[in-house]
Amino acid sequence: MPHAPIARIEPGADPYRWLENRDSQEVLEHLRAENAYLDAELAEQAPLRETLFQEIKGRIRETDLSLPAPWGPWLYYQRTTAGDEYPRHYRCPRPADGSLAVDENAEQLLLDPNALAEGGYLSLGAFSISQDHRRLAYSLDRSGDEIYRLFVKELDSGALSELPFDDCDGSMTWANDSQTLFFGELDETHRPHKLYRHRLGSDKAELVFHEDDGRFFLHCYRSSSERQLLLALDSKTTSETWVLDADTPQQPFRCLAPREDGHEYHVDHGKLDGAWTWLIRSNQAGINFALFQAPDDGATPTRERWQLLRGHDPQVMLEGLSLNAHALTLSLREGGLPIIEVQPEGGAAYRVDLPDAAYSLYVQDSLEFASPVIRLRYEALNRPAQIRQLELASGAQRVLKQTPVEGPFDADAYLSQRLWASAPDGSQVPISLVARREVLQAGQPAPLYLYGYGAYGESLDPWFSHARLSLLERGFVFAIAHVRGGGELGEAWYRAGKLEHKTNTFTDFIACAEHLIAGGYTAADRLAISGGSAGGLLIGAVLNQRPELFAAAIAEVPFVDVLNTMQNPDLPLTVTEYDEWGDPNQPAVFARIKAYAPYENVRQQAYPAILAVAGYNDSRVQYWEAAKWVAKLRANKTDHNLLLLKTDLEAGHGGMSGRYQALRDVALEYAFLLKVFGRA
Repeated sequence: MPHAPIARIEPGADPYRWLENRDSQEVLEHLRAENAYLDAELAEQAPLRETLFQEIKGRIRETDLSLPAPWGPWLYYQRTTAGDEYPRHYRCPRPADGSLAVDENAEQLLLDPNALAEGGYLSLGAFSISQDHRRLAYSLDRSGDEIYRLFVKELDSGALSELPFDDCDGSMTWANDSQTLFFGELDETHRPHKLYRHRLGSDKAELVFHEDDGRFFLHCYRSSSERQLLLALDSKTTSETWVLDADTPQQPFRCLAPREDGHEYHVDHGKLDGAWTWLIRSNQAGINFALFQAPDDGATPTRERWQLLRGHDPQVMLEGLSLNAHALTLSLREGGLPIIEVQPEGGAAYRVDLPDAAYSLYVQDSLEFASPVIRLRYEALNRPAQIRQLELASGAQRVLKQTPVEGPFDADAYLSQRLWASAPDGSQVPISLVARREVLQAGQPAPLYLYGYGAYGESLDPWFSHARLSLLERGFVFAIAHVRGGGELGEAWYRAGKLEHKTNTFTDFIACAEHLIAGGYTAADRLAISGGSAGGLLIGAVLNQRPELFAAAIAEVPFVDVLNTMQNPDLPLTVTEYDEWGDPNQPAVFARIKAYAPYENVRQQAYPAILAVAGYNDSRVQYWEAAKWVAKLRANKTDHNLLLLKTDLEAGHGGMSGRYQALRDVALEYAFLLKVFGRA
């Protein structure tokens, strides 16, 4: 039997701090030894992993065409081809009959990431066509550290230019002259802090804005109308927006509303009742946000000119909006579910009707500003993603494309449910769940995969997975715990799981696990849990608190060394995270974080089988968080269960970049679970 790597222990408060010595030979040898140990422990499963990989790949249509998007004289689309890791980007002339028919004989290849990757890591950041359709601006990350190089391609000649700028965040925004580009620069903590203006033909860029407050990120984007450029400056709790006419990109940006602590607002520009209008989503009237408007009469739409358009509703969260010449579309959240509400020009408002009880829904594409239709993306745990066309005036829907599932598949063979668990304080926590009908109808405990996140106000809406079918077909149940810290039940749900209330996230997750066990869906010896990034913190915390409740855990790029990380302001994202976790330089906050931080609270007890996954080039959650956590677990755990660490030495926060590489990673995780549950 192979022996687990034993990390040396240094004296002091943090005995595994030496693992933070990036690129040292000792650290690299340790990580490679961990990878070798994982390979040895799972060697007997190599055939199963290959079977799982082929199963998953076999359900995916490897050669496919995306739904073309009409813009100006062209249709823009992507094509995936069997054997390629990345989709190619194309365009062809727009048919005169208004259809979406692609003319392959007249199509133009815009970008082939497969040729650019050369077998290594590649992440495409910006992909932005100029307003005159003559140029493509794009950005590439070749290591996973989320630092990008910028490129401009002349689409008529194919001539390619690499822009001579370093430390770029990957964003590229065109002005209407198709000559001026705006891009962001990262500071030493990996925060977008400067916006530059670059005119093609020059080797220089002009600094437009410098955000020196370490809590704020900057981001430049185009309004729905394409008439305005917007510069958003956002911390976790406060916003500020500056605007610039896209036709006059050399002019300075103008500030709408100077930042005030606690005031969050987001801006768009378009037409409302036939008049050019600014729309502002703001929390100044309540935490679930209200909608304001200001006329576009040439004056800066400062805060005193905002007029209330839709008031605050304590039961309904206003999450976002999109605007075109024919309608205002609002993205709402009510009762834990996403809602699309449309206010068509000259008509009565309506909500989009949908077939399932638990689902994911959002506006995928508002298309051209003058378009009478928009596109929605809709999916459920048992229903593959659909792109639905919505006629704004009538509300009529049409499914334009459904993600295919190759081979036998019947959505009705799987049952999706919404459950509610009672937290210790009485709060009702939603659970989304799916399994084969006969598994749920049998009424017997089954192996169950419980997923959680619970941070940043992000909603974890149900989603369909081709890969997940490999577990469901083997009798698994899959569930999502919509714990506090997420945004599923509005802003109050988020606030009840952050800062001094963070432990609610953990007790909610434990309550969901106990509810599933009490309901007969599973048992402790058949329950696997999983989470990534901030969800990895959740997994690490509940493992320390209730290890006997779980049989297996998967922690992907887990934020488990939260106390030490939050005390190091030189690391990426640390200062901006104070609004989420608190500033440990304050004694009360230090004590609070120390009480739940997964790495700090590892102790001598039995733990379930654990697989931790890290990316060596991850700039958000450093590789050493997982490495230190696993090392401390090895030294303290009193059981003989599997403890494995996989470090992708050429990947970042999102794992390996190619689609086949990603499927092999999923196959490894599923094989790990099947081994633990004796189903290999």
